[in-house]
Amino acid sequence: METVVLQVDAESPDMELIEEAGAAIRAGKLVAFPTETVYGLAADAFNLAAVERVYEVKGRPAGKPLPVQVATVDGVYRLAIEVSDVARMLIDAFFPGPLTIILRASPAVPERITAGTGKIGIRMPDHQVALALIRAAGTPIVATSANSSGNPSPNSAEEVLADLDDKIDLVLDAGVSRLKTASTVVDATGTPIKILRMGGVTREMLDECISQV
Repeated sequence: METVVLQVDAESPDMELIEEAGAAIRAGKLVAFPTETVYGLAADAFNLAAVERVYEVKGRPAGKPLPVQVATVDGVYRLAIEVSDVARMLIDAFFPGPLTIILRASPAVPERITAGTGKIGIRMPDHQVALALIRAAGTPIVATSANSSGNPSPNSAEEVLADLDDKIDLVLDAGVSRLKTASTVVDATGTPIKILRMGGVTREMLDECISQV
């Protein structure tokens, strides 16, 4: 397939182009898009065929869950069944932003996304293009990094294409990602929370937030 590239302004994207990308996601296609961390690979989280394509295109291990991105805090509660007081504080402090919070998944979440763990990683990106895309798609999106598993996460559309050209349907090009590092990942399904990956939110920032409990 030929990968279509649409150039958009990072701060004020052309909504016609965003709607085109959102329609592609609703149609089960794969769309690479910018966030403040790295470029992500989006698919409709409730379209199992599209989700399966994400695994195939990336060569992602079958037992590894896929993170999901939402455009509103309400989207978190659609996907999770338990949100502790600590998790709520983290959401209030860092959504939108470079933090992925792992929560217990709603029964409505496809098991393919959770990889049978019963947990789901959720993030709200701090990027106008990403948020507009999720709203245009009208659905939560799986949003893993837009690269083959084992390769470096891409910080630009050019890096996405160097890895996934002709393997995905569309790329939204909004220049270089601001932070150039992945999100921090915390598991908030228990007490205390567990930091699984350090990224755009530091340990000190997390400690300061949680100390207020």
